Formats: sequence, structure tokens, C-alpha cells
Amino acid sequence: MKKLLTTLALTTLSYFGFSQSCCSLTKDDMQLMASTKEFQAAHLSPLPYTHVSTVGGKMIEFKTPDGKMANAYLIKSAKPSNKYLFVYQEWWGLNDYIKKQSEVFYGDLKDVNVLAIDMYDGKIATDPKDAGALMSGADPARLQAIIKGALAYVGTKAKIASVGWCFGGGLSLKSAILEGKQAVGCVMYYGMPEKDVEQLKTLKCDVLGLFAGKEQWISPAIVAQFEKDMATAGKSVKVKSFDAEHAFANPSNPKFDREASEEAYSLAITYLKDKLK
Repeated sequence: MKKLLTTLALTTLSYFGFSQSCCSLTKDDMQLMASTKEFQAAHLSPLPYTHVSTVGGKMIEFKTPDGKMANAYLIKSAKPSNKYLFVYQEWWGLNDYIKKQSEVFYGDLKDVNVLAIDMYDGKIATDPKDAGALMSGADPARLQAIIKGALAYVGTKAKIASVGWCFGGGLSLKSAILEGKQAVGCVMYYGMPEKDVEQLKTLKCDVLGLFAGKEQWISPAIVAQFEKDMATAGKSVKVKSFDAEHAFANPSNPKFDREASEEAYSLAITYLKDKLK
């Protein structure tokens, strides 16, 4: 624990550096946490699962502004629609659980395109140590390029909401900032909040934050500061902290909390339906 706190204290300035040009060119606290043994030890390997789409979900490629290609799992609306839900993975990567959950959102939202964006360029981890290496090693410039590539793929007329868990919770918020006026909503499950008030001021939508009250990394103090920062920025945020551990909503997590997960999903889907109606 002392080692973790020391790491966070020494890297606070790096986090603010990440914020300066949303979405930043230095690593944030969440990425730095992933490299610690304490954080890795708190995550058990996902239970096995193989996903088979029943709604036509498929992997696609799109160009990114750094001259490369990126991947995503796309579920197209049955009817032509300019509404999109961007889904951001946990630290494991764009695995079959994320694809399954994307289809759950798709089924409940109706007439909304769902795009689960691969932030690791095809890499997926099943071991906490490997996941930690992927998350801590992710290049912030590449992460930003992937988000911008996804925005270019859906086009300037798209209305976008975002959702993500853990690493993806923070990415969901960063995505909403990058989306500008196209952003209509943002859900972040136990993700690291943006700490730069000037960046929060550029948000064009409100935020729903679903946090784990028992976790030590994104602590109640960090969540409370996020609420204060959003108020200072003149933005709206609704926060719900559950009496649960980090990653409580992930069914691949052996510590999955069904009751908390169901309540959190009810809040999330109600919010998203309202924003994407």
C-alpha cells in the first residue's frame, strides 16, 4: 500500500500533464496504477467465455489520424440512425465480455449503433500481469488517435454517448470531451476522473458516474473531488457509489456483485435511453 501511495504521489503531476490537451500525451494515474503488484493482485483472471453474436455484430477497421488503422466491434442499428454509443473496454482489452455487453446495450437502446472501440490494437489479456502491462504501456497519443479515428468514422452528424469500465471509464470521459458538441451523454463505471477543471469546462454533456465505494484506487475522496471539480467547471454530474469492490459490474470477475451490477445497469440504461432518444 505504501508503495502504491508513493507511486501516486510522485505521478500526480504526470496526471495533470495528461489532462492539458485532452486527451493528453502523458499517462494518467489509472495507467500508472496498473503497473503495481497491488492493483494486479486485486484482479482475478476472467472466467472463460466465447461470444457469438446474435445481432450481426462484427469487427471493422477505421483510419486514425496518426496514419494507422484501428479496430472496433460494430453493431449497426436495424434502421438507419445517426445515434451512436461508444463502448470502452476494461483493462483486459476488447474481449468477448465487452462484445456481449455491447449487445445488451444494443438490445435495450433500440435504433442506436453501438461501437466497442479496441484501444489495444488487437491485444487481449487473460492474466492480471499481462493486463497491467497492456494498460500501463498504452501510449496516450495512440489512445487519442484511436478515439479521433472513431469520431471520423461515425461522421460529424453523429450524436454520441459513451460508456466504459475501469480504464474504459476514464476513456469514456476523455471521449466525451473530444466529442465536443456531438456528445450527448457519458457513463463512467469506476474510472479515473479528469482532474483538470479547464478540460472539464469543455464538456458539452453531463456525466453519470458509477463508482465502487470499497475500492482504494478511485477512492471516495477522489470521487468527491470530481464532483467539486465538475461544479467548479459549471458542469452536471450525478454520482452513485455502491457498497462494492472495483470491477463489481464485470460478470467475468469472480467477485462480480450481481445486485450492485443490476442497479448500476438500470441507472446507466435509463440515462442512455434519455440521452439517445
